[in-house]
Amino acid sequence: MIEDDVTRGADAAGCHGDPALRDQAAAAATPALARLATDYPRGPHDQPQTMCPAFGSLRVGLRMRRTATILSGSACCVYGLSFTAHFYGARRTIGYVPFNSETLVTGGLYEDIRDAVTETADPERYDSVVVINLCVPTASGVPLDRLPKEINGVRVVGIDVPGFGVPTHAEAKDVLAGAMLRYARREAEQGPVARPRDLRDDGPRVTVIGELFPADPVGIAQLIEPMGLRVAPQVPVREWRDLYGALDCAVAAAVHPFYVRAVHEFEAAGRAVVGSGPVGVEGTAVWLDAIGAAAGVAPAAIGAAKQASLPAIRDALAANPIAARVTISGYEGSELLVARLLVEAGAEVPYVGTACPRTPWCEADHAWLAARGTHVQFRAALEQDIAAMREVRPDLALGTTPVVQRAKELGVPALYFTNMVSARPLFGPAGAGALAATVRGQAAGAARFARMVEFFGPIGRGATAGYGWAKAVPTDPDQRSA
Repeated sequence: MIEDDVTRGADAAGCHGDPALRDQAAAAATPALARLATDYPRGPHDQPQTMCPAFGSLRVGLRMRRTATILSGSACCVYGLSFTAHFYGARRTIGYVPFNSETLVTGGLYEDIRDAVTETADPERYDSVVVINLCVPTASGVPLDRLPKEINGVRVVGIDVPGFGVPTHAEAKDVLAGAMLRYARREAEQGPVARPRDLRDDGPRVTVIGELFPADPVGIAQLIEPMGLRVAPQVPVREWRDLYGALDCAVAAAVHPFYVRAVHEFEAAGRAVVGSGPVGVEGTAVWLDAIGAAAGVAPAAIGAAKQASLPAIRDALAANPIAARVTISGYEGSELLVARLLVEAGAEVPYVGTACPRTPWCEADHAWLAARGTHVQFRAALEQDIAAMREVRPDLALGTTPVVQRAKELGVPALYFTNMVSARPLFGPAGAGALAATVRGQAAGAARFARMVEFFGPIGRGATAGYGWAKAVPTDPDQRSA
């Protein structure tokens, strides 16, 4: 069901529009909300400081072949999510089930969702239909768990992703990935399942958990090949049948450590899970040891893998030294890994802020950085990231857009972490040299930023912001305050 109607009444409030939503949700006390509170504990801020968290789940579903996605929520929220999804390259329809006060209270919304799923579940077009409850339906207890698990052979996966229950859109990726892995694991336990495309049978496999730069899985494959290991389909997957290939692994690598539900499904399937990632010389050596041990690889083969990769990484770091003070803040989940790589390259990294939580799969990175004088702030608030940047006055700030904006206002060179850092390789020799030129080039621009700040002065701030301010705002402070 695709609707363009702008609904009225109860759906006028979003996750930021009505403080009573959380109280309403608490009163509902649904099992789904209880699980969200356990799996994704909130930080110091009451509301997400990233974009709407549901975008993470929406992105995962839209990138999968033969998967339909239906949203249930306020019209304004659905519009914003649809706009963002298409801005980021989605080329498929997003279903929308509208509601009003009557259908929300009487249960009609659930019936409308069930009808929409039934209408959409065409086995010629889809393997699965994903239904995502946004804030208002979740707070009202619309029971997606009562939907049929399968219609016409098409799987139905319903999830709740409210802004007041999932702290970041990164973790919302895990909400859907975990739900799909759970469904696929139960299918595999019941009997034969579809074979993933291009799956090789020549050795045990390693499943990488986390969205990575496209070249990184290739780099990981080269690192583990001397141990006789292959890379399984990556999670989040690109097709339903890849879920079976991901679960059929010797070990899962939680490169992004916030995928707590995905990790739970691998553990439920009897798979070992290893944290951190192959960054720099030290990080790669420890990671290869852990992966090899978990997969039952002989020590000689682990040694061969290290000998094949570590010298090239060491040479790449030596050829691309970084002599700069850098602060890092982001919400991708790779902030600690990037910090480790920069430190090994010679950078001073006094502060790392991540919107993601502290989990067992990032403890090794946390300890390594702390031993080298780096303060890691989990569940960092924007205010903490900005305060750290102001105090440190780095040569370069890698951060979210508001941190980058504040840094440039102070004349501090800055880069947007998501587009400029996450969009580069991180692992192996390629990762060791990928950031150096960018960091050095941007850090060298401090004098240019200082000249710009001096040239523009106070223009564009406070009362001098906006077009025509010179005529509209009196120059006398007393007149301006009056």
